[in-house]
Amino acid sequence: MATTRAALTEHDIRMLVKGATPDERALAAHKLCRSIDRADLDDEQRALAAEILRVMAADAAELVRRALAVTLRNSPTLPADVANRLARDVESVSLPVISASPVFSDADLAEIVRLGGPVRQLAVAKRPRLSGKVAALLVEQGGEEVVAAVCANDNARLSEAALQRALERFARSETVLSAVAYRSALPLSVTERLIDMVGEQLRDHILATHPLSAERTLELILGATERATIDLVDQAGRAVDAKAFAGHLASVGRLTPSLLLRALAHGHMTFFEWGVAELAGVPHHRTWLMIHDAGTLGLKAICERAGLPPRLFPALRAGVDAFHALEYDGRPGDRERFQEHMIQRFLTASPAVSREDADYLLDRADRLHEQAKTAAAG
Repeated sequence: MATTRAALTEHDIRMLVKGATPDERALAAHKLCRSIDRADLDDEQRALAAEILRVMAADAAELVRRALAVTLRNSPTLPADVANRLARDVESVSLPVISASPVFSDADLAEIVRLGGPVRQLAVAKRPRLSGKVAALLVEQGGEEVVAAVCANDNARLSEAALQRALERFARSETVLSAVAYRSALPLSVTERLIDMVGEQLRDHILATHPLSAERTLELILGATERATIDLVDQAGRAVDAKAFAGHLASVGRLTPSLLLRALAHGHMTFFEWGVAELAGVPHHRTWLMIHDAGTLGLKAICERAGLPPRLFPALRAGVDAFHALEYDGRPGDRERFQEHMIQRFLTASPAVSREDADYLLDRADRLHEQAKTAAAG
């Protein structure tokens, strides 16, 4: 108990209970909360600390309760019953705790969402972590601002069904649609639904960031002219299921030597492997071994088996060698820089590339250079 008394001094405890003014009691509350949070307490000491915190939570002065809420908003030492009491307090007290406290259970947060009103719902939506259950409840019960906030929170576990529900409820809300579009990852079905709901600027971001199925990509490429910015190579490299993507392109006659050449020049090695395997009718693991063979025989044999023109072999060899020689550097814009360098080295060593493919790759290298500069500056 001596350790506890050193951490929680008699003077501070008396000041907390008997301080003449709210300011004095708030100062004592802040000091005690910091001591409790930092002290290494045993079970008996923790029980005493919890009782002291309950005294603070019941203080008539809002200033004291706010000192408690702000000081221990991130602390696991705050008792759950005290956190829930503070969550029902006035907003200046409740919001710091609701926004950050790790002691709430999903059931606690769900109750706040159901009964707390829009301001508290918004605080829940912005929490550092949100389970799928709480995130889905916010999507179902929250207003436009709340749903946009939870969709913009990449630490919220939003299921495919929850994201689809957000699009259904707020199909005309640019704020919600933008929040969904800018999530770091989206299920394929959500991306493909979203693409038809947004304006040109958001559509370009979606196409540059999220994968589409091969069927949807071709549909868009062959569709309206304003969607001509869609690049089959980009989507092939971004495909979640490279095998299925390559298989569909082959079935509709779009898995061409030029496409494989361009994908390889971009460093989309996984798609290149599956594309060659599809055309060759050889299992992927065997195709992988032949493509990455240190000599020349494996790659040449699998390319011949896939029916790729012999004139392309020097270019494909150069592309595989360039891929092995380069690596991501981990700095902002590394993906763009990698692809830019890959294309440059590929073109330098590949006289067999057609004029059309060379023009395409040079144009892409210019765009990647600008994207890398923008990412590094940001």
